[in-house]
Amino acid sequence: MKKMWILAGVFISATVLLLFFRTATSKQTNLITKTMNYEQRNLPNSIVHILRVPPHSQFIVTPALSSQLNTVEEVAKKHQAVAIINAGFFDPVNQKTTSIVFQQGKLTGNPKDNQRLVDNPDLKPYLNKILNRTEFRRYLCEQTIRYSITLHSEPPAGGCQLVDAVGGGPQLLPELTSVQEGFVDNANKRDALGSTKPNARSAIGIISDGSIVLVMVAQKPNTPGNSGMSLPELAHFMKTLGVEKAMNLDGGSSSSLYYDGKTFYGKVDSKGNLVKRPVKSVLIIQETLSEVK
Repeated sequence: MKKMWILAGVFISATVLLLFFRTATSKQTNLITKTMNYEQRNLPNSIVHILRVPPHSQFIVTPALSSQLNTVEEVAKKHQAVAIINAGFFDPVNQKTTSIVFQQGKLTGNPKDNQRLVDNPDLKPYLNKILNRTEFRRYLCEQTIRYSITLHSEPPAGGCQLVDAVGGGPQLLPELTSVQEGFVDNANKRDALGSTKPNARSAIGIISDGSIVLVMVAQKPNTPGNSGMSLPELAHFMKTLGVEKAMNLDGGSSSSLYYDGKTFYGKVDSKGNLVKRPVKSVLIIQETLSEVK
């Protein structure tokens, strides 16, 4: 009888240990799958930095707007961010945004307030398109956070409240809309972003499972004038990552990404030196205390 009790005790202990191991393994696997993933790809004409933010994780993506221009590294120190990528367009002369910025339900950056934009006679024919460019949005749908990429004029998703938004453009996926957003006018040979030429680029995309993908395309120091990506190439590259919706962000000298204490810059000068240009708005990735629903 005593041996039976001993055997029973051993069996129960083994079962408890097995359950504990499975639970611990499950928690560890769950933690691993919900950690951001950084990847660097050395392509023939560019160096691409890719950061994936898993869905429903403890990370949240929000815009930030500075009163004065700052590098992403400076913004990271201020906000204690895990990662930052440059975001909307701005006027380097008056340091005012030319892209919409919406934070915590309030309009904090309005292109209409930038007189150098709205009163520019060369931009008058395109102004309505400029003011209706693509933006990256964060919604609160009951208790669930959702992200979207859509034109500024599009109403919020049904049953959802618009919390944050930052403009950029053009849309890259599901289709490239450079003409519709006033960046390109083929009849007048206008291409505001040099979209068909290689350059440093920044972009953000959304995968069908809700993952957010940040991409920063850097030029190569040994070929500064002929490296980077065109916008069609960037759109194609985002598609290879499984992205369904994507938006171009301010590029060229503004292209910059901060992650895990390191800052990566995209533009290089004629001598191959990195260009560290301060920017007006950024997208910040911060860690919350709990998983995002």
